[in-house]
Amino acid sequence: MRGIILFLIIVWTGFSSFAQWQPAGDRLMTRWGKELRPDRVWQEYPRPIMEREVWKNLNGLWEYAVVPMGSPEPETYEGQILVPFALESALSGVGRVLEANEELWYKREFQIDLAWKKKRILLHFEAVDWKTDVWVNGVKVGNHSGGYTPFTFDITSALVKGDNRLTVRVSDPTDQGIQPRGKQVRRPEGIWYTSVSGIWQTVWLEPVPEHSISYLRVTPDIDRRILSVEVSTESRGVVQVEVSAGGKTVSSSRSLCGQRIEVPMPADMLLWSPESPFLYDLSISLWEGNRCVDRVKSYAAMRKYSVKRDESGIVRLQLNNQDLFQYGPLDQGWWPDGLYTAPSDSALLYDIAKTKEWGFNMIRKHVKVEPARWYYHCDRLGMIVWQDMPNGDRGPEWQNRNYFKGTEYVRSSFSESVYRKEWQSIIDHLYSYPCIGVWVPFNEAWGQFKTEEIVRWTKDYDPGRLVNPASGGNHYTCGDILDLHNYPTPELYLYDAQRATVLGEFGGIGLVCKEHLWEPSLNWGYIELTSNEEAMAEYEKYATILKNLICRGFSAAVYTQTTDVEREVNGFMTYDREKVKLDENKLREINKEICNSLEKK
Repeated sequence: MRGIILFLIIVWTGFSSFAQWQPAGDRLMTRWGKELRPDRVWQEYPRPIMEREVWKNLNGLWEYAVVPMGSPEPETYEGQILVPFALESALSGVGRVLEANEELWYKREFQIDLAWKKKRILLHFEAVDWKTDVWVNGVKVGNHSGGYTPFTFDITSALVKGDNRLTVRVSDPTDQGIQPRGKQVRRPEGIWYTSVSGIWQTVWLEPVPEHSISYLRVTPDIDRRILSVEVSTESRGVVQVEVSAGGKTVSSSRSLCGQRIEVPMPADMLLWSPESPFLYDLSISLWEGNRCVDRVKSYAAMRKYSVKRDESGIVRLQLNNQDLFQYGPLDQGWWPDGLYTAPSDSALLYDIAKTKEWGFNMIRKHVKVEPARWYYHCDRLGMIVWQDMPNGDRGPEWQNRNYFKGTEYVRSSFSESVYRKEWQSIIDHLYSYPCIGVWVPFNEAWGQFKTEEIVRWTKDYDPGRLVNPASGGNHYTCGDILDLHNYPTPELYLYDAQRATVLGEFGGIGLVCKEHLWEPSLNWGYIELTSNEEAMAEYEKYATILKNLICRGFSAAVYTQTTDVEREVNGFMTYDREKVKLDENKLREINKEICNSLEKK
C-alpha cells in the first residue's frame, strides 16, 4: 500500500508540475504547439548521422532566472522554462526578451543510470544562443560561444551518486553584438524577427566507453565508386566500416585509427537524387584487439554536386554528372510559437514534406542552421539544400554608418575570428549530410568581408560541394555561382559565362489571410494581392518569365518563401501552417516543369 501511495504522489507531483506550464502570451500558435506535452517534448534521437542505442533526453521543464550581467547564480529561481524553447518564445512558457546586459540561468537535476557506471558520460547541447557556461554539482565543466552548432562536455569526474545538479548560464547580445545571429533583432520590424536566446535545441546525456568514436566525416565519390569515411577517436585500434542496403552488406573496409577508410562501392551502386533519395546504412565499429569497444550507426548517399558547361555554352549546376535546374523556396525556419525551434519533429518534417509535394527539388536554408534532424529529413525525402551562414556584425541600421571600405564590410579581428570559427563549425557539423549541395557564406552584403579569401577557404575545406560566394551580395569572380536577387519578378540583369548564374531570391507575393496573422496590422509582401486566385495568377506569370530565362542563362532559382514569418505575409503557407495560399495541384505542375526544364529529350 505504501508503494502505491508513493507512486500516486510522484504521478500527482508530475501532473501538477506540467499543469503549471502553459504557452506565454497570446500570439499565433501551430497545431503542434497546441498539442505539446511538456513531458514529451522533442524525444527523438538528436544526432541521426552518428547514432548510439543508449542515451538520455534532458528536455522538459527546468528552472530559470534572469539576472543582471555579472551576478552570481541566483539563490531563488523565477519559475519554470520548457527546454529546448528559447526564452522569448511562447512555448518556453516565459516569453520575454533577454537584454544584452542580462544573463539567463538554468537549473535542473538528473540521475545517471546504474548501467552506465563504467562509462564516460557526455553532456550534449545541440545548440544554445549564444555564450554558455556549464556546471555540474558546482564544478565548471566547460564553456562555449556560438549559437548554431552542437557542443559536448565530458562530465564524468563531476558526477556524484544519486541526484546531480546541472546549472547553465547564457548571455546573448543579439543585435548589440558581433556574433552570427541571422535575422534576430531586439526590436522586430520588416524582414527582422524576434530575438532567440538560450537553449533552443535538445540537451542530452550519452554514455560512451573509455575509447570511443567522436566524429564522422563521410565523403562519396561516384566517379571512382568510393565512399570515404574519416573516423575521429583517441584509440589506437582498428576501425571497420560496413555498408549495407536493405539489411544486406554490400561492402566493408578496415583501417588503423587515424587513417581514412575507402570503401569500394559495387558497380550497381544506387545514386541519391530528389527523384530517388537512396540512402545506404553504415555501421562503424572500433576494435582493440579482438574486442569491439564502440559501435555507431550512420548512413550515406552516393551523389555528386558539380558544374559543367552545356551544349549552348551555359555553365549549369549538375547532380550526378547530369544537368539539373535546382528550384526551391527560401526557407527561414521560424515558428510563431517556438521561434527558432519547431514545436515537434513532426512539425519540422511538415515543411519539408510540403515543399516536396509542391514539386520543388531544393531548399535554401536562409541565414539559419536547423537541428540535425531537419537535414536528416531532407536526406530521406530527397531535397537539395543550399546552406547559408547566419549573418552577423551588422543590424538594420548599418546603412547609416561608415561600415564599408570600398565594397566590403570592415570587421575587427575579433569579429573575423568569431565568423571563421562558427562557419567552420557549421561545415564540420553538417559535412556528412548528403542533402547539402551549396555553401553560402554571405547574403546581400550583410557583414560581407574578405569574400575571395572566405570562398577559397570554404572550397578548399569542402571541395565536394559548390560555393555561392554572396547570394545577392557584392559580387566577386570567385566560387562556383553568380547569384542575383530581384523582387518581385525574375530578371537576368547580370550573367557570368564562367560560373553558374542563379536567381537566389525573387517573388515575395504577399497575401493576408485573416485569423492566421502574427499581427493584425503592419503586414507586408513585395507585392500585395487580395485573393488566392490573384496570387496564383501572379505566380504563374513569374514562372513563365523564369522558364524563358532558363535557356538564356539561369541555372537555379529561389522563390520567397515557404511560410509567412511574423509581419511578412509572402509565404506559400501562413505562419501557423494552417493554410496554403496557392492551388497546390497547379503549383506542383508548374514547379515540376521548371525543375525538369534541363532534362535531355
